[in-house]
This record gives sequence, C-alpha cells and structure tokens, in this order.
Amino acid sequence: MKASLASCGRPSVLALSIALIYAVPQPSIAQTGTLEPVVVSGATEPTPAAGAQSVPPAQIRSLRSATSDTASLLRDVPGVSLYGAGGVSSLPVIRGLADDRLRVKLDGMDLIATCPNHMNPALSYIDPTNVGNLTVYAGITPVSVGGDSIGGAIVANTRAPAFAAPGQGNITGGEVGAFYRSNNAARGANLSLVHATEAFSIAYDGAWSRADNYTAGGAFKTTTATGRNGHTLPLDEVGSTAYRTGNHTLGVAFRGDGHLFEARLGYQDMPYQLFPNQRMDLLGNEQQRVNLRYLGAYAWGSLEARAYHEKVDHFMDFGPDKRFWYGSLSGAGSPCSPIRFMGDPAGTCASGMPMNSESSTTGVTVKADINLSERDVLRVGSELQRYRLDDWWPASGGGMGPLSFLNIENGRRDRTALFTEWETRLSPRWQALAGVRYERVRTDAGDVHGYRTTGTNAGNQISEAGAFNALDRKKSDDNWDFAALARHTHDESLDIEFGFAHKVRSPNLYERYTWSSWAMAATMNNFVGDGNGYVGDVNLRPEKAYTLSTTFDWHTPDRSRVLRASPYFTRVHDYIDAVRRAGWAPDQFNVLQYANQSARLYGVDFSGHTPLASTTLGDWGLEGALSYTNGKNRDTGEQLYNIMPLNARLKLTHKRGAWDNIAELVGVKAKTDVSATRNEVRTSGYALVNLRASYSWKQVRLDFGVENLFDRFYELPTGGAYLGQGTTMSMNGVPWGIAVPGMGRTFYVGTNLKF
Repeated sequence: MKASLASCGRPSVLALSIALIYAVPQPSIAQTGTLEPVVVSGATEPTPAAGAQSVPPAQIRSLRSATSDTASLLRDVPGVSLYGAGGVSSLPVIRGLADDRLRVKLDGMDLIATCPNHMNPALSYIDPTNVGNLTVYAGITPVSVGGDSIGGAIVANTRAPAFAAPGQGNITGGEVGAFYRSNNAARGANLSLVHATEAFSIAYDGAWSRADNYTAGGAFKTTTATGRNGHTLPLDEVGSTAYRTGNHTLGVAFRGDGHLFEARLGYQDMPYQLFPNQRMDLLGNEQQRVNLRYLGAYAWGSLEARAYHEKVDHFMDFGPDKRFWYGSLSGAGSPCSPIRFMGDPAGTCASGMPMNSESSTTGVTVKADINLSERDVLRVGSELQRYRLDDWWPASGGGMGPLSFLNIENGRRDRTALFTEWETRLSPRWQALAGVRYERVRTDAGDVHGYRTTGTNAGNQISEAGAFNALDRKKSDDNWDFAALARHTHDESLDIEFGFAHKVRSPNLYERYTWSSWAMAATMNNFVGDGNGYVGDVNLRPEKAYTLSTTFDWHTPDRSRVLRASPYFTRVHDYIDAVRRAGWAPDQFNVLQYANQSARLYGVDFSGHTPLASTTLGDWGLEGALSYTNGKNRDTGEQLYNIMPLNARLKLTHKRGAWDNIAELVGVKAKTDVSATRNEVRTSGYALVNLRASYSWKQVRLDFGVENLFDRFYELPTGGAYLGQGTTMSMNGVPWGIAVPGMGRTFYVGTNLKF
C-alpha cells in the first residue's frame, strides 16, 4: 500500500483542529443530563411526495453494527436497491435510476463524486453511527427538494445540535461504541462528545472502521492468481473488498429567540477502499468541508440560509490484489527498475497506473417558507453551486508517459437555480402541492493531451486529443422542472397520493468531457462497474423525465396495520445510455460511447406491517416489502443496465421488555433481462435468512446477529462484473462473465454506551 501512504501528505489544518479535541480537558461526566434537539418553530417541510419514506431511527440504530455503508441503511425502503461498489460506497438506486440521476443531500449540501469511477459518493462521507435521519423521496419529489436529477431524492442529516433544557445549566455528555463482524474481520469504533448550555452547543462525532476481504458462500472463480508474485486468493475470497476509513465532524451552534446559527467542519481520511468491480482501487481520499447554516422563525414564516465549501483530494492505483508491475522488464508482474518508457531500447517498466482527482465545491442556498394563511404556504428559494475538477494520471512507465495523461483539465460545472412551491390544504380531506424550478447549468473543460504529444502513441491519443481540443466545449443548459401532487383522505382507512413530475438533469463532467477511446484509458472511466470502457460526448443533451406515481395507503385508524401499494411510470427523453463502437464483440468487455437515447421505466412497490399477537412471551408482528421494476431502452429494445429484479423482504418481529428481535427472509428473482450492449452478466435467484437482536438497559445498548445464516452462495444482481484480482489494466486481461458475489455467513456484535 505504498501509494496510499504517499498520498496522505502532511496533515491539514482542519484535520489537526479536529484532532485537538482529544487534547482539550473534558468537563466532568458527572454533569451529564438531558440534551434537547433544537426545534425552531415555524419551519415547515413539504407535504411528503408519493412514496416518500423516512428510515425509522430504531432501524438505523439496529443496523449500524451490521454495516459501515450508510447507503445500505436504505435497504428496507421499498423501491430502493444498491449498486455494488466499495465496502462503504454503495450507490443508491431508486426505481431503476441511480447515482447522478438522484439528488443526494448531506446536511443540505450537494456533494459531487470526484472520481472517474464515482468511488466517493455523498453518503460515503457520513458513518452510520452519525446519521440523525434519512428520508427517501421515491415518487414525486417536490421542486424544493429535487433539482438537477430525474429520479428521486435522498436527504441525509447528521444529528441535530443539542441544547440543555431550561434551568439545567451546563451539560456534558456523549456516546462511545464499537463493533466486530466475523466474515471479513470488520471492526470499528465511534465516539461522540457534546457540551451544551441553553443557548450554546459544541459537539464532536468521530468514527473509524476497517475490514479485510470478505468470503462468499462458495467458490465462484477458477484461479487464485492476483498478478502479484507470491500473493494468491482462495477461490471463495472476493478480492479487493477491504477498506479503511475515518470520518470526523465538529459542530458549533447558537440559538435564541427562534433563531439558530450553526457551523460544522467535516474531515474524512480514507487510506484505502478496494473495489471488486473496478479496475482501479481507491488508495487515498481526503475530504475537508465547512457548512454554515442559519434557520430563523418569523411572524410570516421561516427563513433558512446555507453556505458550504468542500475540497477533495482523491488518488487511485492498483491495490494489493491486482497486478501492479507492467512492461517487458516486469515479466509476469515482478518488480522492475528503473522506470522505462515505450521506445527505450532496454525495454519498458511501469509501476502501476496512478490517477489523481482534485475538486472544490462551493454552494449557497436560501429558502423561505411564507405562511399565506392557515392553510397555505408559499415556499421560494435560490441555489448556487460552483464545481471545479482536475483529473490527471501521472507518468508511470511503459506507454504511460513521459507526460501526464489529462483526463479532464480544469473541468467546470456551475449551477444556478430558482424555485417556487405552493402547498395548501384544500379541505379536511384534500392536500395539494405544486412547484416549478428553473436551473441553468454551465459546463466547460480545458485542452487535454495524452501521455505523449509527439511520436508514437497508443490508442490514437494525439489525434483524439487534437479533435477534442478543437471542439466548442462550453455548454449551457436551461432546465425546467415541474412537480404537482395531491393527497386525498378517502376515509379513516384509506389515503391516496398521486402526482406528476417533469424533471431534467444535465450531463456530469465525465459524461461530457472524457475523450479517449484507447481501451486502457476508457476502461478507467466507468462508474457503473460493468468492466467496460466509456467515452464522453461534448454534445450530450440533458435528460428529461416525465413521471406519474400513485400511492394507495390502507390502514387501521391507529395505523397498527398498514398496506401500501405504489405503482409508477417514467419516460425519459435523451436518456444517457451506452452505444457500441467499432470492434464491439459479445461475451467480453468493450469500449462504449455515451449517447442520448430514450428510456421507459415502470413498476410497483408494496410494503406493510401488522401485529400478530401479544403474549407473555412478548409482542409479535410481521413487516414486509416487495418491489418490481422494468426498464427498457426504447431505441434499441434492450433492457436498461443494472435493473434490480423482483425482490421481497419479510420480517418476523418480536419485542419483549428491553429485547428487540428480528428474523428476516430476503428473496430475489433471477436476473435474465440484461443490457446486451454492455454484455451484462445474468445472475441467479436466491433466498437469504438474517437474524438480528438488540438489548437495551439504562445507557447501554447491545446489538448482535447473523446475516446469511445458511452461508448461501449468491450473486449480487446489481453488483457489477468481478474485477477484483488479476491483470485489470488490460481490458480483457481478466475473465468476463463473473458477477460479484455477495458475502457469506457473518456474525456481528456491537455495543454503545451513552454517558
């Protein structure tokens, strides 16, 4: 892991300031008392869209010992699935749409993945132990929540600032916890500290986790070789699934007379996160962020303003399970020296393929909720975002040099937005919400070049760079969103929600400005994990989606029994999909081209719960969810890539005193409808059994359980192609047709102590 150590550099001022918390004497724990989360009266939230759902806090608490991946906390939300990625960086999918097609907000910030493989999505910057609340808008997303996306939205927030109750004086408290998971020896710890008065609060949250490679429920490959001399992997070990990360947040807040001022500093140091469905591995990711917020209540309503800034330094190369040394002097992967480039009469020697990405994001948002009457709220707002990206690959030997390969040079993506939204209660039985949003998205990128600008070069780098540089790369998109929804209370047992939305998303920088069709370069530009290479298109048009969604909610008056059904339909014009280039062949990895096409998605989500019995042994109940999505490219007739097949979850719940227990059955249908253009791998159906238990007493909580109880072997339907070991620099130097398998049986235990 030399590359990861070299990339860390000297500690930042922000990192040191957070570390200083440990050096400051803490007030006596004896002063601990009750802490109140902040509430500013007058602030309102939009009427929940059809399909909107918050993850219950109890569920977040029960899962945080079982996972270090915050996106996986959404696993029980109907219509949500996950693209497989690294151990803490899964990409959420809502009703067949994923990644940049969703709007994911962390503490009100729009954070952009700074990586050609999208290894650092927004939710990777928050540990499950620091999640305050998670809300998913799976259906019609209000314009005040959505924007620059065509799917749903995910709103994630860290814990709200806490203050002492009136007359309580100074309060000091916190929480400390740890966990262990058996399959991949995952372990970690978390620490929270808070000191507060009635008007002032300062808090620190830190979390650390690491894991080794995990093993599947059986052998899934035919070779143990990794491309590194003396290093092999067992046939059931899923290579490149290890990770190590640390996340820190320092927050200060003031409140008084209906006003809240808040400042948060965030820092992530991720030495490594390996990826089983990518050719490269993350060997260094440092994020620094500052987030300022004002929230105030007035006689006319509420006002919220936010300003944030983020800086990301990201580094990739081949991790320990993938071949590192290349060139004629390396033989089958032996270390060689000195580094020699193509054309050297003594031969070639290449040390890995280092890749760097740096970005800065600055954003400002202002939103006002104006109470027009007791029944009407007018919501208006404005947003600004400035994103800068440099993505370059330093020379490392062989055909990679003597210059750096400029993948994206001085990439720029700026957004400005205005929205207005009206929410009303038309009658005791009818509520409605309608809004319109305008966004202007401007993108641009500078001139590029490959590893060489003269002489012999691989993959037409010189000619393709010249053609790209001659293009007009400055683009400006004027995007209009519209959303309308209504809720009708038919009677005390039935609510009906329905709505329509028109939403627009402009291409990201990697879709527009990656330029090389050279296989070795193109395969490094891939954020779907299918093993193929991708080439951008400067002239891509924004995606435009039209969505209809309805939710029927049957329930008893006390909502102890609930059944929800949510059918939906979406048509997308100018959907950015992949098309075949010259040289395409079946049953192998290929270089593909981004292109605007047309797509259609439809499906239905079911969910519900009911009590079964209350006995001397406790309270028993059932919870369940079932989701079906169908996605099709209307131009080619093929299925869209990575659509989750029919899947269901059924839970038997049991509560008695301090005990809270769950037995869960997960079933997934075989995936036979696949994207032919991408040579997507088919996967088999499977069923898994998970057991979870928790016990709470006083200020201590214990969680334990087992996932995949019977150690079943299964393939992840949206996990991508297995690229976790071997000669991954070569497009077809690794076997095609192996899906990334899921984890075998794992036992876990975790504990948390509040003080």
